[in-house]
Amino acid sequence: MPERTRDTPDASDNEERTDGYVPLRSYGAIGDGRTVALIARDGRIDWLPIPSMDSPPVFASIVDAEHGGHVALRPVADDATVSREYIAGTNVLVTTWTTSSGTVTVTDAMVTGVAGRLPWAEVARCVQGVDGTVEMEWAVVPGTLLNTAEPKRLDTANGTVIGIDGVTIAIVEHGFDPVHDDGPRFSGRFDAEEGSKHILSIVGTHDEPIFMPRPESALAAMDRTIANWKSWSEEFSYDGPWAEAVQRSALALKLLIFSPTGAIAAAPTTSLPEDRRGGKNWDYRFAWVRDLSYTVHALTRFGLREETHAAVSWMMRTIAEHDETMPIFYALDGSKTDDVEERDVPGWNGIGPVTIGNRAGNQLQLGVWGDVFEILRQYVRAGNVLDRKSAAVLQDLADDACHRWPEADSGMWELEDTQHYVTSKIGCWQALDAAVELHDAGMIDGPREKWIENRELIEDWVSENGWNEELGHYVMYPGTDALDTSILLHAMSAFDRGPRMESTIRAIEEQLQQGPLVYRYSGMDVEESPFVACSFWLAAALACVGRVDDAHSLMDDMVAQANDVGLFSEMLSAEDGAFMGNIPQGLSHLALIQAALTIEEVSGAESGSGSGSGSGSADADGDEARDAE
Repeated sequence: MPERTRDTPDASDNEERTDGYVPLRSYGAIGDGRTVALIARDGRIDWLPIPSMDSPPVFASIVDAEHGGHVALRPVADDATVSREYIAGTNVLVTTWTTSSGTVTVTDAMVTGVAGRLPWAEVARCVQGVDGTVEMEWAVVPGTLLNTAEPKRLDTANGTVIGIDGVTIAIVEHGFDPVHDDGPRFSGRFDAEEGSKHILSIVGTHDEPIFMPRPESALAAMDRTIANWKSWSEEFSYDGPWAEAVQRSALALKLLIFSPTGAIAAAPTTSLPEDRRGGKNWDYRFAWVRDLSYTVHALTRFGLREETHAAVSWMMRTIAEHDETMPIFYALDGSKTDDVEERDVPGWNGIGPVTIGNRAGNQLQLGVWGDVFEILRQYVRAGNVLDRKSAAVLQDLADDACHRWPEADSGMWELEDTQHYVTSKIGCWQALDAAVELHDAGMIDGPREKWIENRELIEDWVSENGWNEELGHYVMYPGTDALDTSILLHAMSAFDRGPRMESTIRAIEEQLQQGPLVYRYSGMDVEESPFVACSFWLAAALACVGRVDDAHSLMDDMVAQANDVGLFSEMLSAEDGAFMGNIPQGLSHLALIQAALTIEEVSGAESGSGSGSGSGSADADGDEARDAE
């Protein structure tokens, strides 16, 4: 096994569970390109759906401590302290336990094969003695699939497995004392001594036979998995500021790429609360077009080809299959559903509800037009070529944007209150701006002049209705004083990098910012925690309007808000910095990458002869973008 690269102990070494739960900041993540497991600092796997991220979770004690199920592995001693880190360039997590009697490491990975992802799910937990002797305890306790099934022990000629409503779980151990079991629960103890190696593997399938790996091959499988991750990271190209945080964020995003289709999940979890009061608990195991747009931009910038092509191809194929309206999100297999079911389980720390499904799919969100076109603009700018079917789909979407941009919608934040949200209109502007560029590049056909006319109409509408001269900032929608931080995205898109955007940024700093943290829009301080992505958007926008030093300072503060292994949830509590919402949150890590890239690009442009780069192009006065026709 490779040596760890550094040792970063955390202040919460002696973290204890309260009613079976730990803070969300406690979790690290491992994955295999299809599913993700969350591991707490105390060595427990508290979340693992099998076989896919959106499958029912066999281990789900993160939302149901009593019956959700878990996989425990830690020293018996009460005096154990812990530090952990990812092996550099991988999503393989190493936890170091130190007790009065010795030191031991636990290396956790979702195993990959010679050709990449295995056809089954396999978690390998390798225990290595460093010095002295440490007595370890372990347990595999299958859950109830969120209170929908009962696990059953199945004794077979080739070993004992557990069946749970179509899911089959096998436990393979190497070097352990005899297993002590109670029905479907398995547990035991063993001594880790200097130089010793023990393996605990959990293998899972759904409605298919289960492969039983040989225990003695587990170490080789772990080394192969590490090598596979390192090989992927070697293709990663970024040496700018905050390089370590950017690479960790890229690795976190890699966990969310659903390799069977190329879709990108917003998060691998459901119903982790956005606020301690409860009620805002959402299922994020879907692929949002918005997040995919930002991901493609980042992956293209890093020179990662396969994931970019898979994501673009999946999106265009899926849009073509569901051509009745512009998408907001899809299931990871490309299907659409708005069914939502609540499960009768308590939720993390008793904060419910726990839901399966998401109802926002049928909303009108005009900003998605910009997201789709931005994906393809970046794809073409990287030197790629569109096929005729994709070109025809885009032409129809551009025409649709011309017809629909005057409508009220639910906005980026998926609100029930439909309004003429300013950033939704700018999203349509972005779509038409990109459509003109793709047309001029010979990639799509269509009524270019119509697209230009509507792009200009949107510019006029935003100038007249989206800007409040008395307040001195862009408003969320006409007739309100409310601020909306999604406007910051359009400093990056270069719709506006002039005085109006700069003034709006200052209003956001004054009204929505608390320390480095930023709320989504006016009034959210009484409903939920600050939104991680908004802080990174603010940092990027600061750079776009020339406040590069302030951008660097905010980035430094926000990067420091990650947990001990560099992961972010969706939100951070303004009271104590606690993680809130689903984890790891793709949009948080995407926003970190966006901000780092934007600050680097703007800083480079300022030191050279050009202006800051963005998705569109700013005019000579740095105000609203106008392409010279």
